[in-house]
Amino acid sequence: GLAVAAVVAALLGGAAFSLLGKGGLRATAALTGILLLGVTALAAATVFRPMPTPAAGPVPSDVRFWNLPTGSRIAYVHAPAVGTPRPTPVIFLHGGPGTPAEGIPTGGRELAADGFEVYSYDQVGAGRSTRLSDVTGYTVARQVADLDAIRQLLGADRIVLVGQSWGGSLAAQYLRAHASHVAKAVFASPGALWGREYPGSKAGEPWDDLTPAQRSRRDDLDSRPRLITASLLLGVNPRAAHALAGDRELDQWMHELALLGKNTTSCVGAAPTEAHNNPQGFYSNQMTVKDFEQLPDPRPVLRSVHVPSLVLRGQCDFVRPEVTQEYRQTLPDSRLVHVRGAGHAIAHAQPRLYTALLRAFLLDKPLPAPETPVSGVPGAGHASLTGP
Repeated sequence: GLAVAAVVAALLGGAAFSLLGKGGLRATAALTGILLLGVTALAAATVFRPMPTPAAGPVPSDVRFWNLPTGSRIAYVHAPAVGTPRPTPVIFLHGGPGTPAEGIPTGGRELAADGFEVYSYDQVGAGRSTRLSDVTGYTVARQVADLDAIRQLLGADRIVLVGQSWGGSLAAQYLRAHASHVAKAVFASPGALWGREYPGSKAGEPWDDLTPAQRSRRDDLDSRPRLITASLLLGVNPRAAHALAGDRELDQWMHELALLGKNTTSCVGAAPTEAHNNPQGFYSNQMTVKDFEQLPDPRPVLRSVHVPSLVLRGQCDFVRPEVTQEYRQTLPDSRLVHVRGAGHAIAHAQPRLYTALLRAFLLDKPLPAPETPVSGVPGAGHASLTGP
């Protein structure tokens, strides 16, 4: 940038002061110096001024780490099975990408009481797990490889997957690659089955219900020069973007943004959603989404995958209904349930029902809610069990 500014100043100054002889050269040099100082001062106050980076909090005592052969150091929590463990551990997959897990998810301890070993982990680049020095390494293939490495580390031939939002998309990608190692799968408010079909925000947008004050705050967060510069670089040279603005400051920016939108994914009048405490993963989010939108269509393979699957959709989910319905239409052994009074986070809005659905499905018992017909018409089948 300084080199470009120097060349422009020299060309303009040379043209402007060409009639002054040696005095013109001095004037051109002075103009170039002033412009460079101005550019340097402006850059130092904007693009090169780091954004807030609060100190990392202590790691809770129940958080442990896996060092995987993929190179990922993965933070996780574990709810041990009560009694004789079942052979298929349950692994919860969080959303985002980059949104961290927060301890044992809703329903996890109840499943542990039913004899399941229950695990929840921060995917690479999120929460307390590895941040990659080369951000181009954040790919769906890396996520799938990490998950399969976890399965092997647990010594399990087959696992049960419970994917929330992006976690549902990841579970589908794992099914595509390793269907023989999945006993059952639950897709809770899943994201797009195929990223190229729903790029960007076409699967649904959670920001429509922000208040004027929240919109103003979001505009302020989005207009920071350092963020804008890093975002532009990300599309051209991701490594340069990461060199300019590191993980801690952009993870914090993403955390502040998530705080604004945390209640826009619920039904109107719902209880406030708790904020995430663990670090968000900005580069994991941006690069994984970009990679997801370049993957081949998984549906031809998934149509032949006979793994029992439960698809859950909240009544007020911001994700488009056809996105959820596609799971039911693609997976031959799937069942779809619409949950009244719940938004994108079904476990938050209807924890009792969500837990009951998980337990019934995994224990091969009748579901405590009617299934939705394959047509997926909202209202055709709704859950009736409610309560805190």
